Order: sequence, then structure tokens, then C-alpha cells
Amino acid sequence: MTSPGAVFDRLQEGDELDGLTIGPITRTHIVRYAGASGDFNPLHHDDEYARSLGNPSIFAMGMFPAGVLATALTRWLGPGRVRRFSVRFRSQVWPGDRLTFGGIVERKALQKGEGVIVCALRVVNQAGEDVITGEAEAVFPLSRGAAPREASSA
Repeated sequence: MTSPGAVFDRLQEGDELDGLTIGPITRTHIVRYAGASGDFNPLHHDDEYARSLGNPSIFAMGMFPAGVLATALTRWLGPGRVRRFSVRFRSQVWPGDRLTFGGIVERKALQKGEGVIVCALRVVNQAGEDVITGEAEAVFPLSRGAAPREASSA
């Protein structure tokens, strides 16, 4: 297993999360997420109801792609490293959408004996439109005396 300090040392400002793409998003994905999350708002499973409110169809809950983004981030930076994760929902996810999940290291610093990485996050649909934007902060415990190379100040 790679040490947290080695992961911190390897990551540099500008490094990107390999873009995970999923889709097309199906109604089954949306309904399964509803069951898992307990969000049974009819906007997410009842076409007639969704249309009565001016939508072209049902759409996914915002937390569905946010959860996939959090999983991709955790796989990239390592389990237990994410200290802060915030997202902003920019547009709806419709059945048939393909989503690409990405992130980029914006800042890298040493703070109080830990390595800290701040990442900008983004989920885009097949048209290149932002579905979600966000930010995350990950912390990497460092072994005593191990000063990572090229760490910048925050």
C-alpha cells in the first residue's frame, strides 16, 4: 500500500483526475438511486408529474452525480483523505445524459505537519455543460522528518 506522504509527494498543482465517464443515464439509474437514498420526490420517477411542472421528463437527483464525483475523488486521493467536499448544482441530469467527472489540483501546501491538496471539481454532460462544480480538500498525514518536495504555500 502506498503511504499517504508518497501520494502527496506525487501529486502536483495542475494534475488532473482521470475523467470517469458514465452513461447514458437511464431511468433505472435514477429510480435505483431514489430507493437507495430514500428520495421519492415524484419529479424523479413520475413523468406525468414532472411534465405538469414544466419539465420535459423526470430528472436525476443532484446528489446522484455528486455521490459518483465523491467516489471518483476518493479513489483518486485515497480513502479517508477528503476533509471537505462541497458542490454546487448547475444543471439537471436527464435520462440519456452522459456525464464526465473531473478534478484538478489547484493548491498543494504543508499545514501543521500535514500535506493538504485543494482540488477544483467538475461534472459535465455530453454537451460540455456544467452539471456540478465544486471543491474538495484532502489531507495527507506525513511521517516525521519527511518533507515533500515542491510543496507550495497556501
